[in-house]
Amino acid sequence: MMKKSTKKIALSFVIMMGVVSLFSDMTHEGARSIYGAYLSLAGVSAATIGFVMGLGELIGYSLRLVTGYFADKKKNYWMMSIVGYAINMGAIPLIALVSENGWKWACLLIILERFGKAIRQPSKNTLVSFASSQVGPGKAFALQEFMDQIGAFCGPLFLFLIILFRKDSGDMFSTYRICFATLIIPAFFTLYFLLKAKHKFPHPENFEINISESKKSKMNSHFILYVIAISLFAFGFIDFPIITMHVAKLSIIPSSFLPLLYAGAMLIDAISALAFGWMYDKYGIKVLIFSNLLSAFFAFFIFIYHSVFFIIVGVILWGIGMGAQESILKSAVASLVPKESRSTGFGIFETSFGIFWFIGSWILGILYDTSITSMVIVSVFSQLLSIPLLICLTKSHSSSVYHYQRKEEKPCRK
Repeated sequence: MMKKSTKKIALSFVIMMGVVSLFSDMTHEGARSIYGAYLSLAGVSAATIGFVMGLGELIGYSLRLVTGYFADKKKNYWMMSIVGYAINMGAIPLIALVSENGWKWACLLIILERFGKAIRQPSKNTLVSFASSQVGPGKAFALQEFMDQIGAFCGPLFLFLIILFRKDSGDMFSTYRICFATLIIPAFFTLYFLLKAKHKFPHPENFEINISESKKSKMNSHFILYVIAISLFAFGFIDFPIITMHVAKLSIIPSSFLPLLYAGAMLIDAISALAFGWMYDKYGIKVLIFSNLLSAFFAFFIFIYHSVFFIIVGVILWGIGMGAQESILKSAVASLVPKESRSTGFGIFETSFGIFWFIGSWILGILYDTSITSMVIVSVFSQLLSIPLLICLTKSHSSSVYHYQRKEEKPCRK
């Protein structure tokens, strides 16, 4: 009875943190849906957009190695989360104050927003991972991602309605500034529910029982192999601002509908994350192999075929890849890394992911300006290259969460 009660309380914590994620994603994914068009309107090239977005991801991910280690050292997961969210949510509405010729300041704020995420993400993921031991890592992070993407769907949709309302203004730059300004509303609710969660659940680490030392030592080689595989996936995964810029240049979808296109991608992301997360607790890494194989060809449909139908197909595949990326990837880290160094593990994983995301975004942005076909080939090949490594990982008995859980539940198998 007590175990059932603990599981229920852990689930309520996961849901409350999901609400935080919902409003957070509504803010920064809403902004992300117009970054490409906004910067392009300010006269920024595809290579520069790729560099800025990639640099933002590099900072947003690479610093997690430091912030994750610091959080584990001090055990101040709540404080790191609150400071990070405050910076993360504060930077976006400030873009509304940037003048038409001040695109460099806008880029700086975009990077600052990623810096805030670097501070809070390892700690926030660690807090959720504690509760995932009761709920199930796949289910916990899938639920987080589902609520994330509900926000990521609502954010672009909200901005689409603003753009639609102002379609006759003739001043798209001012419209974009209004869009950034209105995102202060979900930013406020993000911080409100975060503080409420801290007040209600001050010690979520109590959800998880320590894992024995013998099991800690067996996780290292699998974790490293996993990080290498996912870094290859990150290298080839094209950021959405490049997609929106490409679609805007084709002029086959009105600019006012670009946030709606991103909202659709986020909706697919939410549904696929929920499905893959549930499957992960049952089948382990094999689910990630399937999702990678399914989403690897999104660039082929978006950038080779100049039709609305194929672009939509590509965006659906992109959304599936994002859904797996944001749910299964975190679930695997929570399963492979022990509680005592979980935040450091998230930091190492996300640092490598971010470095390869940055290099990939920059190179793919340059290739877009020179040869779109080459960009597509590099994107697809890099993502497919991660699959053989993941297959090697599944051959290990301890790489599957299913087997990992069974060993914990049935110690009599010695």
